[in-house]
Amino acid sequence: MTIRLPDTDGALRTYEPRTEPLTLNPGTPLTSRTVFSAAHVVADPFADTTPDSPAAVDWDATLAFRRHLWSHGLGVAEAMDTAQRGMGLDWAGAAELIRRSAAEARAVGGRIACGVGTDQLTGGTLAGIRAAYEEQLAVVEEAGAQAVLMASRALASAARGPEDYLEVYGHLLRQATEPVVLHWLGPVFDPALEGYWGSSDLDAATETFLEVVAAHPGKVDGIKVSLLDAGREVGLRRRLPRGVRCYTGDDFDYPELIAGDEQGFSHALLGVFDPLGPLAAEAVRVLDTGDTAGFRALLDPTVALSRHLFQAPTRFYKTGVVFLAWLAGHQSHFTMVGGLQSARSLPHLARAYELADGLGLFPDPKQAEERMRNLLSLYGVNQ
Repeated sequence: MTIRLPDTDGALRTYEPRTEPLTLNPGTPLTSRTVFSAAHVVADPFADTTPDSPAAVDWDATLAFRRHLWSHGLGVAEAMDTAQRGMGLDWAGAAELIRRSAAEARAVGGRIACGVGTDQLTGGTLAGIRAAYEEQLAVVEEAGAQAVLMASRALASAARGPEDYLEVYGHLLRQATEPVVLHWLGPVFDPALEGYWGSSDLDAATETFLEVVAAHPGKVDGIKVSLLDAGREVGLRRRLPRGVRCYTGDDFDYPELIAGDEQGFSHALLGVFDPLGPLAAEAVRVLDTGDTAGFRALLDPTVALSRHLFQAPTRFYKTGVVFLAWLAGHQSHFTMVGGLQSARSLPHLARAYELADGLGLFPDPKQAEERMRNLLSLYGVNQ
């Protein structure tokens, strides 16, 4: 049985879907690396909303997906950009997501870290930005989750230079009750974050970032780097104080960064580990045995899919992530908060299906094929 898929030039090509999935069962906890999957939210498809409405979330399906990730030994990075923070999910929705997911994590013994930002603001003064961060930090800490201090659009707009970043982050780190993760999200993911840490010169920005870490020993568990620059990440992690982890957020080069070199390695906090969760966990278990080659053999073939999902404009990778969750049977529909299911073209989605199917990511390949056919028919592609 074959299926016709559209190319970017408008032509249809024939693809033969696989008939058997890759068998990936829940296994032992991961030991050599700390690995978080940034998880997406499942929209309520029956809610009467508009793109400007507050997000309507299907809480049962959203929490079920997190239990799926925990069952494979992964941590969940909650209310991050993968969950459409600032792209459909507002702070009120994120706060509810944090509370519900943290409660679920306690119930099943899952690891969770949650995003702390300033997305209740559209601008403001440094004092207002500090207060917004404080409000969100309190919600995360009260929920019993680890905090990830996310990059702030408001701070990027208001800051006059590196000294403002040092002041704001220093204020937050001094009051954090547990070590946090600092998140450096580059402008490729969010153009509004251009010049973060006080400079568009990445070398200068790196110095400010490292100054924040060094000035607050014991308050920074790790840094999460999402610059899509493997060389810069390696250089940065080699300069971290002892005991501070580097969590890669590089969805282009994660196998080599997690595998590491003679001077160290990166842990992981990745959006692509949403669709790759079981396979990623299996690869890390192989790495736990010291088999780096076996780890790379499992994970290297996934890079083509990840680079496709995260191609420019990178911020719309969430559409492909949710699309694959639908094909994999983790949700009953392909609807996103804010109507973001329209953010990627049919040829883009078709290629994502082909690459994911080739990896064996769909637990039920036949169901995935049928759903792909249904989507194609809505676009007028007759088989």
